[in-house]
Amino acid sequence: MSTARIDRASSPMNGRQDGETRRKRKIADITQALNVDPVDVATLRRMAISEGGLLTDEIRCQVWPRLLNIPPHLLDQEPEKVERDNNKDYNQVLLDVQRSLRRFPPGMPDEQREGLQEELIDIILRVLQRNPQLHYYQGYHDIVVTFLLVVGERLATVLVEKLSTHHLRDFMDPTMDNTKHILNYLMPIIERVNPEVQDFMQQAEVGTVFALSWLITWFGHVLSDFRHVVRLYDFFLACHPLMPIYFAAVIVLHREEEVLDCECDMAMVHHLLSQIPQDLPYETLISRAGDLFVQFPPSELAREAAAHESMATSTFKDFELASTQQRPDIVLRRRRRQKQASPESSTLSPVMTVAQPSTARRFVRLAVMGLTVALGAAALAVVNTALEWAPKLDLFP
Repeated sequence: MSTARIDRASSPMNGRQDGETRRKRKIADITQALNVDPVDVATLRRMAISEGGLLTDEIRCQVWPRLLNIPPHLLDQEPEKVERDNNKDYNQVLLDVQRSLRRFPPGMPDEQREGLQEELIDIILRVLQRNPQLHYYQGYHDIVVTFLLVVGERLATVLVEKLSTHHLRDFMDPTMDNTKHILNYLMPIIERVNPEVQDFMQQAEVGTVFALSWLITWFGHVLSDFRHVVRLYDFFLACHPLMPIYFAAVIVLHREEEVLDCECDMAMVHHLLSQIPQDLPYETLISRAGDLFVQFPPSELAREAAAHESMATSTFKDFELASTQQRPDIVLRRRRRQKQASPESSTLSPVMTVAQPSTARRFVRLAVMGLTVALGAAALAVVNTALEWAPKLDLFP
């Protein structure tokens, strides 16, 4: 009898029923969080982070504005007409949008796709016209088209404008300095978890340019399955603006064996890493990225840099990344000197074991951290910090 019970419990039918039960419970929790006054944003963040994300585009239309703290009265405003004539960004935007065919669902009628492309151009130009301090970059349209396909032109305009002045603000500067700075957090994260992989990449001199398109498009440009893209957007919108760089790190760490088996050559390693496998275990990687953010928050990495470099601190408490600048080259040289001075350290395992916090506690901490970022990444753009140390990367040869 006990065997029969075990068989029933492990049957595919039972698994589907359990999955449907969890789905219904999650929808109920989201609905309840939306209906209370004030809206329970912390719960919405936890729902967006947890397995499966926000489940449907209908739910995303309701929750994404809450995650970005957009006032309700802005959601009903009709977008103004866009002036394309003599617009300094129009030609480049048009070229990028015309090349974005793969971002639209396969099989979509040409007439419908062309209409959406016109809306995509209007959204981009509208946000730039409203915010002349923002500068268009190639890859921006990959983010905007995701919002357009999920929520439509009117709502996408509002969401993209808020995102552009916060999470994406660093990418929209006149120069790439702040973008390069964010990329420079990739190696310290990898080093904390797996120094062997980091050392290999350092010896190959591969740098971090392979992850540039991941970061500035929120992976929209490199993932072929739209379901995976919107799942990541659920996660990123609910978290700290730097979460995409943590997710980039866990992709590299997940491919540890491939990296270490690769020839230690810059071109070979760059080619390997720039090609993201399409069958990644996304939920596992999302969970791991959250764990790493909790264990190694940006403020900790920044403080580590401050301990080895005399740099001015910022008064912006809402975005601690802006307080100091991480210098991977300094950290690497210090670690090598420590290893040379301590031969016994070579007997230790090169892979750091990362403690795994409980699922519930991790989601709560991630949600709270997301809520505390009032200005988001926009803080970097208004803090006059020293970036002279940033490696001279030829981002667009």
